[in-house]
This record gives sequence, structure tokens and C-alpha cells, in this order.
Amino acid sequence: EVQLVESGGGLVQPGGSLLLSCTGSGFNFDDYPMGWIRQAPGKEREWVAIIGWASLSTRYTNSVKGRFTISRDKTTLYLQMYNLQPEDTAVYSCAKGPFRAGSALGLSDFTAWGPGTQVTVSS
Repeated sequence: EVQLVESGGGLVQPGGSLLLSCTGSGFNFDDYPMGWIRQAPGKEREWVAIIGWASLSTRYTNSVKGRFTISRDKTTLYLQMYNLQPEDTAVYSCAKGPFRAGSALGLSDFTAWGPGTQVTVSS
């Protein structure tokens, strides 16, 4: 059974930083692209950052370029977030993509999701 569990969310002031982590089990983690997806209250879910299998490629949504960095090791996915802004407030979930795919994925390509961790940016 595929399981994904996120951690690292919390309350941070504008301009602050957070590091999110996601551990996966039930599959060979490094063989799958992984993504961070967020959903803010009243808004549609959007992908934030995607990393291809074996870290071969990365992709970011325009609003987080230069502020967020996605990375991975053999068992864990990370999202380092800098200069957080109120509009980054959302539930952040990690998600698993199709076998040995790159980072050119859409939301519908992800096949398993974690429950999410809340990120709140507020003064």
C-alpha cells in the first residue's frame, strides 16, 4: 500500500521560511516523480513544484520561482520555502506521479496523495 506523510507545516510571519518533508512507503521512492500540491481555502488545488524520478528535472509554478526549492533523497521529498507570503497559505500535500516520468506533469497525472500539512503565513 502506498503511503505518503507530510510534515513541517506551521504558522510563519511574512518573509519567513519553512521546510516541508514527505516520506513515502509502499513503493520504490526514487523511481517515481514527486510533487508538492497546495490548496488554499476557496481555491482550486494547484501544483507548486515537481521533481522527476531520480531528480533528473524540476519544475515550479511561476508564483514560487526563486523562493521555493524542491529536492529529494532516496526516501524523502522536501520543499524549502523562503520569503513566504500570505498568498502561500494553504494545505500542502505531496503526491506520487507515474513510474519513471519527468517533471512535465499535470495534477491528473498524480496517483497517490498524502493528507497534507497546513502552512499559514500571517503577521
